[in-house]
Amino acid sequence: MSAPTDWFRYKGNHLEIDGTRLEQVANKFGTPCYVYSDRGFLDPLTALKKGLKGIDHLICFAVKSNSNLSVLSLLTEAGAGMDIVSGGELFRALTAGAPAQEIIFSGVGKTPGEMATALEADDQGIYAFNVESVAELATLSTVAENLGKRARVALRFNPDVDAKTHPYIATGLKRNKFGLDRKEILTIAAAHETFPGVSIEGISIHIGSQILSLRPLRESFTKVRALMKEVEKILPHRLQFVDLGGGLGISYGKERPISIPDFCKLVKEYFGKLSIKVILEPGRLLSGNAGILLTEILYRKVRTQRDFLIVDAAMNDLIRPSLYESHHEIVPVQKVKNGKNKKTDVVGPICETGDFFAQDRSLPLHLNQGDLLAILSAGAYGFSMASNYNSRPRVAEVLIQNGTPKLIRERETYEDLIRGEVHT
Repeated sequence: MSAPTDWFRYKGNHLEIDGTRLEQVANKFGTPCYVYSDRGFLDPLTALKKGLKGIDHLICFAVKSNSNLSVLSLLTEAGAGMDIVSGGELFRALTAGAPAQEIIFSGVGKTPGEMATALEADDQGIYAFNVESVAELATLSTVAENLGKRARVALRFNPDVDAKTHPYIATGLKRNKFGLDRKEILTIAAAHETFPGVSIEGISIHIGSQILSLRPLRESFTKVRALMKEVEKILPHRLQFVDLGGGLGISYGKERPISIPDFCKLVKEYFGKLSIKVILEPGRLLSGNAGILLTEILYRKVRTQRDFLIVDAAMNDLIRPSLYESHHEIVPVQKVKNGKNKKTDVVGPICETGDFFAQDRSLPLHLNQGDLLAILSAGAYGFSMASNYNSRPRVAEVLIQNGTPKLIRERETYEDLIRGEVHT
């Protein structure tokens, strides 16, 4: 049994991250807690930059996947821009030092207040808005006009392509709430003068998350390139950029993800000769395997068919297994060689049958009260989707930076749970 990432490895019988034993992290910061590797974020970013060398590009990290300020600062310092979907994420990105001109604002429900804040960020405003409806475009135009500004926009194209992923994270089908169809975009382009507060300078797409095949990407790239040609015949100016979204999958254990060089080769094949800026919005690709959820076993509940390992982490800390039935590898922090295994459910303390991290998983029989487990590939959509359900304080976050563990979010207290509430 071994960790399926480049940054979490066993040394002898001890699971380490960049030379730091996870037992030491647990002893210092307690459990449950998220633990991240700085290299885990930076290595895939470097690979993307290398693969896109030679074309004008901007890599905008999807803040929704992991929004910790230290993580955002780490990526900003490494040259990443930010892809945001809310005013709160804009606030986080700016606080972390991201230049406004390297921020893309996506999402179907931007409010006028959020639009105004984005337009006024760092005086120049953000780089662009990915607009998803005619009503949104009209609102943005009005907001920008009232501020004496002109918003740069990309029209988000829904290409009706099946990304072959979980239906909750598929975003490029006609039945999904995202984007505009081809006819809508061409109609908008023809009526561009009726939106004086915006400048249509790009087309964007995003067909889903955890994509494991180049086929749907190739199909969507073919459609968006054809649409760009149609739009440019209507507009009085050339498009300045294309936003290809994110969604590249990672390995959660058994998957074979698209290689970064193969993806970059595809991008260059379709857009490398167009003299246009290419924007990407990777999230999971950079953050997913950069983090684990460290948890302690509270009890082993012995049963004939399968045992239950009850741990101190719960679905409020990592909801993906419950929400998406997603698989996360779970490994002991200290392994014992040649031990027997047994079918086991790894579950949390929350009063929901859906509070589980693994079901019918073959795990070492020796694991018992006080032992530590690492739930792998938890760096994306882990803490960022966490809640206080069952009045559980949210956990600490730790970043291993240059081999040194640093607390980047304090564990919440009971007092934090009721802060802001009014007791009458």
